[in-house]
Amino acid sequence: MAFLSDTLARVKPSATIAVTNKARELAAAGKDVIGLGAGEPDFDTPEHIRDAAKRAIDAGKTRYTAVDGIPELKAAICAKFLRENGLTYTPQQVTVGTGGKQILFNALIATLNKGDEVIIPAPYWVSYPDMVQLAGGTPVEVVAGLENNFRITPEQLEAAITPKTKWFIFNSPSNPTGAGYSRAELKALTDVLMRHPHVWVMSDDMYEHLVFDDFEFTTPAQIEPGLYDRTLTCNGVSKAYAMTGWRIGYAAGPVALIKAMANIQSNSTSNTCSVSQWAALEALSGKQDFLADWRRVFQGRRDLVVSMLNKATGITCPKPEGAFYVYPDISGCIGKATPAGVVITNDEVFATALLEEAGVAVVFGAAFGLSPNFRVSYATSDEVLREACARIQRFCASLV
Repeated sequence: MAFLSDTLARVKPSATIAVTNKARELAAAGKDVIGLGAGEPDFDTPEHIRDAAKRAIDAGKTRYTAVDGIPELKAAICAKFLRENGLTYTPQQVTVGTGGKQILFNALIATLNKGDEVIIPAPYWVSYPDMVQLAGGTPVEVVAGLENNFRITPEQLEAAITPKTKWFIFNSPSNPTGAGYSRAELKALTDVLMRHPHVWVMSDDMYEHLVFDDFEFTTPAQIEPGLYDRTLTCNGVSKAYAMTGWRIGYAAGPVALIKAMANIQSNSTSNTCSVSQWAALEALSGKQDFLADWRRVFQGRRDLVVSMLNKATGITCPKPEGAFYVYPDISGCIGKATPAGVVITNDEVFATALLEEAGVAVVFGAAFGLSPNFRVSYATSDEVLREACARIQRFCASLV
């Protein structure tokens, strides 16, 4: 359509949202569908956080706020970074946006010029490359396959850096794989970055609190203080606090960058929802004991899904360190045919056939930059996960 801008040719719709919408449509039409595509906790937002929002409404705190966050929330974010990450920031170094996605987008729009490169480890969250392209930059994908447990090596990072590199986007634990970098592995990457002072670091720490076993979460500026002045440490309340719909993301970094991001936001959405900000203040500064309970639940679900998927013919499913995703490899299914006669030529065909013939909605791996795989979100009940994995087992066993 000639009326639309050329910019749209550089991006594609979110595959995760598309799968979730398709599953909802089929369910609304009466189909028996289990949706494992949505990346959001199935828990309710904790009561004390909901109560804080109600108090804010009753107190009339429903008007415009400062563009990039109320002072009280910014102070709580500074306290969180110091308490949990050993990072010292002032409120002037903090920005609050409408979800983590807006935070990343604002930073990229504020900094990228045509020809600037952004290194993105693959598999990646589906929106990273598209946001880079919308901002006029060039995504540079560095593939971290199953053989490296979905982690890039220092050698790969070194080889990807050019004079045009502006950002390195880092996400641990990762969406879509759940892979987390140990302290030593992250230190090896930051050592590379210290040799290239023109490269900035965008650390997406959204799954910080969703880590399992004895895995210890760390973030780049914490591991290497020398990166502090060129790191944007990003986070939010969506995943850890079951607040996806409240739309609160935040970040801390150099004052000049934070001011530039606020300028972008002032001309797009302006402030995020005032009531959500007061709820986020309670999330970050209120009681945190439920987080450990939720982690235990998610770890049990991870173990269930990994065990069942590894019993499916043709599937290899590594055990992730965090988040609430697994990213199984389906190399053993490629080339086979379904009972309906569909030949599995790639992971998108696999995911489509799994939905249509078995009623399980997953996201195909090509959307995340690595095939042949698919992503499962196990942020749902054990009962639902058992049934979904049993269907996947039966589906894979039926391939010939």
